[in-house]
Amino acid sequence: MSEQRPIGAAVEAVYNAAQPLQGARDDYDKLLDLIGDAQFALIGEASHGTHDFYQQRVEITKRLISEKGFTAVAVEADWPDAYRVNCYVRGRGQDSNADDALGGFERFPTWMWRNVVVEEFVDWLRDHNEGLPVEQQCGFYGLDLYSLYTSIAEVIRYLDQTDPEAAQRARKRYACLEHFGRDAQAYGYATVFGRSEPCEQEVVNQLVDLQRHRLELIKQHGEIEEEKFFSAEMNARVVLDAEEYYRTMFYGNVASWNLRDSHMADTLDNLTEHLGKMNGQPPKIALWEHNSHLGDARATEMGAAGEWNVGQLVRERHDGKARLIGFTTYTGTVTAASDWDQPAQRKHVRPGLPGSYEDVFHSTEIPRFYLPLRDGGRAAEQLSEPRLERAIGVIYRPETERISHYFLARISDQFDAVIHLDETRALEPLEINAEWQSIEPPETYPFGQ
Repeated sequence: MSEQRPIGAAVEAVYNAAQPLQGARDDYDKLLDLIGDAQFALIGEASHGTHDFYQQRVEITKRLISEKGFTAVAVEADWPDAYRVNCYVRGRGQDSNADDALGGFERFPTWMWRNVVVEEFVDWLRDHNEGLPVEQQCGFYGLDLYSLYTSIAEVIRYLDQTDPEAAQRARKRYACLEHFGRDAQAYGYATVFGRSEPCEQEVVNQLVDLQRHRLELIKQHGEIEEEKFFSAEMNARVVLDAEEYYRTMFYGNVASWNLRDSHMADTLDNLTEHLGKMNGQPPKIALWEHNSHLGDARATEMGAAGEWNVGQLVRERHDGKARLIGFTTYTGTVTAASDWDQPAQRKHVRPGLPGSYEDVFHSTEIPRFYLPLRDGGRAAEQLSEPRLERAIGVIYRPETERISHYFLARISDQFDAVIHLDETRALEPLEINAEWQSIEPPETYPFGQ
């Protein structure tokens, strides 16, 4: 399969179908038409550190909330950290400003959520919610599973306030996980290689115990206690799946990837059910995650290797009720690290590889555009054959650009629409370090492929 397919016909088709973005209020009218009455709007990003992706996603989401009645934003973040933001934007909790509300995001990479775009959106969301009935307010929720020990603490904190005896039972069960210096990967390693017994049954028993006492815990306190219980239950589910995840990650990438994305899709379904019950009607939810999670995996080489993802699962579970929107860029700068747990840097993004989707979109010479793909047409047809597509996560290694950041995909099957922003700039963290301020010199293109 050729990676550098001829681009001429594709460029012409995209050029004719592209709808330029001018920074005007009506830029996304056609996108909102495409979303229509869909219950789920999955809005991706081609990197975890691009200002323009975050900013445009925020603008789209504001319109979904204001014009289409969306009442939840579900993001690629841990449940307890995002729920602290949820409390703030709905006028609850102890935080006095958006910066404080985002204070739970302490785990690498902090810039994904502690950045200027998200901070401004959190302020906007609180202002939007002020004075609205509870059922019309828009919440902010996390779908991910990395918060093993934070979620344990939240379950116990909730039970300390509602059922001290149950809290003691939870402490005894979760003590099995406390022998590894709160290092979840160390726990996974020890269990996989026979140095410790797994804690699987204990975390299952704790979730069952919590659910068994649900009616007793909420019957005296009504809606507010129902909401608190739901958050505690979601944290207990995080512990359950995170325990398995940290064991599974040593068996290979496919198994751990599938478990993680299944957890995120399951959390979305639990959130959907909960909000529907609380508000008396099916909620509309915007999802913010990376393209690799929200684009349909069946249209990618990862899907061919056995991986599934949130986009695929939502399409399968909610047939016709989801719209998948991807972002791409050709060049610019990005906030990323050179390795896990390393400081954030502002890095140059190399131009898209020849023959890639990024190259096709760049060759239209339209700086920014929206491209509908759902209803077919010449552009969708031309983009239905596999081409290289770039994905930059929290780590960017331009010296190994092709191997580290490109995969084959059929983008018109992967997404219902794509937004291309040809040159983009790095996301600005709330805490700017010296490495970020002094932008990393660009790699010499095209060497280091």
